[in-house]
Amino acid sequence: MSSRATPKVVVLMGGPSAEREVSLSSGRECATALRGEGFDVTELDAGADLAQRLVALKPDVVFNALHGRWGEDGCVQGVLEWLQIPYTHSGVLASALAMDKERCKTAYRSVGLPVVDSILAPTSEVAKAHVMEPPYVVKPNNEGSSVGIYIVHEAANGPPVMSEAMPETVMVETYAPGRELTTTVVGDRALTVTDILVDGWYDYDAKYVEGGSSHVLPADLPKEIFDACLDYALRAHDVLGCRGVSRTDFRWDESRGLDGLILLETNTQPGMTPTSLAPEQAAHTGMSFGALCRWMVEDASCHR
Repeated sequence: MSSRATPKVVVLMGGPSAEREVSLSSGRECATALRGEGFDVTELDAGADLAQRLVALKPDVVFNALHGRWGEDGCVQGVLEWLQIPYTHSGVLASALAMDKERCKTAYRSVGLPVVDSILAPTSEVAKAHVMEPPYVVKPNNEGSSVGIYIVHEAANGPPVMSEAMPETVMVETYAPGRELTTTVVGDRALTVTDILVDGWYDYDAKYVEGGSSHVLPADLPKEIFDACLDYALRAHDVLGCRGVSRTDFRWDESRGLDGLILLETNTQPGMTPTSLAPEQAAHTGMSFGALCRWMVEDASCHR
């Protein structure tokens, strides 16, 4: 970071992804918190002229509050590396790996982390007939926030009727029953475990609409499962090469004990909205929202 008396931070937000609205909410919250911490903050809605705007603004640090494609998959990280502007969260490779669900699973498997079976298949084939025995889940291979997820239950007569907006290729994976758990990593520390309670699937509304879900923090779990979540989240963070803050999501089928705990995905830029999980976990461990945002700015760098 520059030695400038009041460091200038540009908060990147919005952008063109399916998670634009969530990113705008995250960005506004982070910008407010950073101003409270004494930073000179500019909010920037990321558009096609992003590089030119950043060159003109000359920030000391970019706080990346983008979510989804382009902002979380290595693209904007590449722009920031090219411009040599220090930035928060993970770098190009880790971001790309974590966003690509199939390659992320390959990385998990390489260090013995448990995942469910999955395949990549043309959307046209998935829409015609079952490509896997139900129950299974269909999702884009490179989106987050539960965008475009379809659950095909065991009793389903046929494949899902999917939106025309789905990509040409999708991931189809074995449905994992059980509880929704998540663990945030800050730096080299796994914070705690949250048990996410929701009626039905933990979809987009459950994640971002007030009252859509409730969080039990810390999760009431057997010590073996709680400790495994912390261990697995750190190992996922490390094998993907994440930096700064990440959050790894799990499903746990308690009837199977430790064998029932599987990783779903790692978020390299977890939501920073009022209902988001990472800020809740940080607060539980004694780190205020402002302190968390400050830590992320102070951790920013290039070559991540």
